Amino acid sequence: MTSIKPANLLFLFLLGFFACKPEEERAKNVLLICIDDLRPELKSFGATHISSPNIDGLAAKGFAFKSHYVNAPSCGPSRYTLLTGRYGPAGNYALFQRSKVEDSLRYATMPEWFRNHGYTTVSVGKVSHHPGGRGGDDWNDESVIEMPNAWDKHLMPVAEWQHPRGTMHGLANGEIRVKESKMDVYQSAEGGDEIYPDGLITEEALNQLSELSRKDQPFFLAVGLIKPHLPFGAPKKYYDLYEEVKFPETKHPEKPEGRTTWHGSGEFRQYNMWGQEANEDEDFALELKKHYATCISYADAQVGKILQKLKETGADKKTIVVLWGDHGWHLGEHAIWGKHSLFEESLHSPLIIFDPEAQSPGETAEIVETLDIFPTLCELTNLPKPDFVHGESLSLFLSDKNVSGHSAYGYISNAQTMRNDQYRFILHEDGFAELYDHLSSEGETQNIAIANPALVEEFSKLIENRLGIRDEYNTDE
Repeated sequence: MTSIKPANLLFLFLLGFFACKPEEERAKNVLLICIDDLRPELKSFGATHISSPNIDGLAAKGFAFKSHYVNAPSCGPSRYTLLTGRYGPAGNYALFQRSKVEDSLRYATMPEWFRNHGYTTVSVGKVSHHPGGRGGDDWNDESVIEMPNAWDKHLMPVAEWQHPRGTMHGLANGEIRVKESKMDVYQSAEGGDEIYPDGLITEEALNQLSELSRKDQPFFLAVGLIKPHLPFGAPKKYYDLYEEVKFPETKHPEKPEGRTTWHGSGEFRQYNMWGQEANEDEDFALELKKHYATCISYADAQVGKILQKLKETGADKKTIVVLWGDHGWHLGEHAIWGKHSLFEESLHSPLIIFDPEAQSPGETAEIVETLDIFPTLCELTNLPKPDFVHGESLSLFLSDKNVSGHSAYGYISNAQTMRNDQYRFILHEDGFAELYDHLSSEGETQNIAIANPALVEEFSKLIENRLGIRDEYNTDE
């Protein structure tokens, strides 16, 4: 038997120590999955008529925030709060407005913060407002970047849809929205997942996962799926899932009396609906709901492919997964088809966080906000928490289901809202108030503001405080 000298033993020990040290100390990756117009209509969130097995599987092993609220009921400003951790402008060009400000005067975005701390940052699909993160007439102008300094790569495959603008409202096999009234509001074409743009986004996401997982550097990969955004288009095999499914009746389907943030569903009504009226024709309304559900199942299938690829690479053991809906969507509630109101249906969306190091899965009904995600990911990855974010970390929820939430603030251009565990309060820019009691059977159909002046004053002060810290930009957009 050959003896080993002490000096050689020390060398072998140090060699083994440093060989395993990088793997032990490597920071956790982040996989952020953004889904457009996704109300919390998932089986794991209580919608038993929906087929969403892949997202439900993520919720089962992660942590589901059942009372997550976005900060604005529209794609652009909601994504602004996600990606900056700050309250900001109410318009869809919020991030483009920010991009016009000098670098030294801008706080870092979430991907920029991770990039500055050693992460490779990649976006695929619709993560910021424009798929691919560029401006210009067709959203592919390299000189007009929606989020400067954020991404090492920001990608949007377009194939037969020609350009990112074409994919945003694209239907099967390269159909581009030229004139809205000529494009059908829903469609279910025969074919595989790749006949709609989300299939392309998913394929590119799989490619990026394969590439990023082979590198030593931790990654922050954001994937933005477009469906179930209008028009409701997805492969027919997903529509077939709902052939025999009974859909629940619409709650409070009437147009509200009195002053509210109700609107005429303009985004929805620009599409071809064959002369039918969704608020009067129950069969047509049901068909719309089926096609919306079809798009959820299509998006769910893409999520499944992405999570499966993550597992195949082995990176799942070191990757935090966040699934986020950018806002809700009315399916006839309050006689609205779309978002853009300050009612519950526009602002309530799903949020799921999976941390491979979390002690156990779980869920909570405590209220949280979208802009809480930025500080949460910093804590879960052991990055410094920036002092400029407005949100609160949710990391304690993953180890203690009894943590308390907080009120949620939201806004459109001419009104603001606060939501706590009992009330929704809406304050219009001229001072008119709406107050709804969610513990009553009337919910958001009975404005009780006049009868509760003390609550109106209390909520008004809370809104004034939030308004005072919102980002503002003096630009032309």
